[in-house]
Amino acid sequence: MSRFERMRGRLRRAYESGREAAAAGRSDADPTPGEAGGVASPGSPGPAASPAATVVGAEPPAAMHNSTVSRDDTEVPHALRIAAAWCWRLIVIGIVTWALLKIVGTISIVIIPLTVALLLSALLAPAVGWLLKARFPRSLATGVVLVGGLAAVVGTLTLVVNEFIQGVPELSEKSSQGVRQIQDWLKTGPLHLSDSQLTRYIDEAQNWINGNTERFTSGALSTAATLAEVLTGTVLVLFATFFFLRDGNNIWRFLVRLLPVAARWKVDDAGRASWATLGAYVRATVLVAFIDALGIGIFLVIFDIPFAFPLAALVFLGAFIPIVGAFLSGVVAVLVALVDSGPVTALIILGAVIGVQQVEGHVLQPLIMGRAVAIHPLAVIIGIAAGVVLAGIAGALVAVPLIAVLNTAVRRLAARTVPDTPPDAVVVASQAP
Repeated sequence: MSRFERMRGRLRRAYESGREAAAAGRSDADPTPGEAGGVASPGSPGPAASPAATVVGAEPPAAMHNSTVSRDDTEVPHALRIAAAWCWRLIVIGIVTWALLKIVGTISIVIIPLTVALLLSALLAPAVGWLLKARFPRSLATGVVLVGGLAAVVGTLTLVVNEFIQGVPELSEKSSQGVRQIQDWLKTGPLHLSDSQLTRYIDEAQNWINGNTERFTSGALSTAATLAEVLTGTVLVLFATFFFLRDGNNIWRFLVRLLPVAARWKVDDAGRASWATLGAYVRATVLVAFIDALGIGIFLVIFDIPFAFPLAALVFLGAFIPIVGAFLSGVVAVLVALVDSGPVTALIILGAVIGVQQVEGHVLQPLIMGRAVAIHPLAVIIGIAAGVVLAGIAGALVAVPLIAVLNTAVRRLAARTVPDTPPDAVVVASQAP
């Protein structure tokens, strides 16, 4: 036998020996049913000892969990690893949210007018649709609706301001009489304050006002300085509303086209459902606000309270802030009734305000809003509070519709339903010019 054949024989024997050792290792790792739990079945030969097991003093490898990436992680309890994973993810979400809020706060002069324009577009969109059905050109229909709405708002404000200016002298005189009545009550009532005490308290109030005159003046100056921003925002609202009403569908298709193809139909479905929710919310809020203003205004007219129309208009505007807005504006009406007609009439007006609020909360909101925009009162209160903290009155106005839109969008995105329009059709429509 040649040297080459002897070498080939040794290599073959070594290869076969390696295969036998590997087979023995696999049989040790996967015991037969009779060997489960480490107990051999009676009469069965014991498994072949693996080479690793024959090493004296060798430690078995540490058990690896599915959530670990190294053996060092096995020393940390599983619950602590899960808590740490949640914590760092929440920290990342918090940082991103903080950055977004900073960006929104920086460009709030643009964000707030665009948000108001969206609300107005949702309110006026049905009127534009009616004119389009009457075969009006789209631009003409949008212009007619926008000019008509603007004229209605300006006319209402003009009436409110004129009536307020005419009634201010009478209300001022009655306010002076009310102040004197309060002074007499403080003297003859249960407090029994003397003239010197009243004078001291009045002097302290006057000193406080004089000491804070600079603060009030600076606030007025800053308000005057922001007049240009208010005018700019108003112009932006008008232009944005016009183009949202005229080209809203094309703008939305352009935005959907920027997304990946697989996500377009889902986002399109959620966006259109959210827009329907926003429109239903705005129209229902306007109707509820009108009913609130009408109910409180009737009581103001019956008891001959001054500024009945301006106070009703104030209630109408306040009702756009759910739960708290109409009540706070109604309190103003109660104070005017207290100054003008005394405590008995003021209590009657207060009862009317509370009664109207109860009808709104238990009848109008469930009946008019419906299930499409139903939001839990706790979510409404938290949203309003957060909106006030973040953006003042504007934040309180847009907080609840924003929550309603997000609620609908999240529900539609999370739903595992197939839309009426196939994904391919949505993609083709989104790619159309």
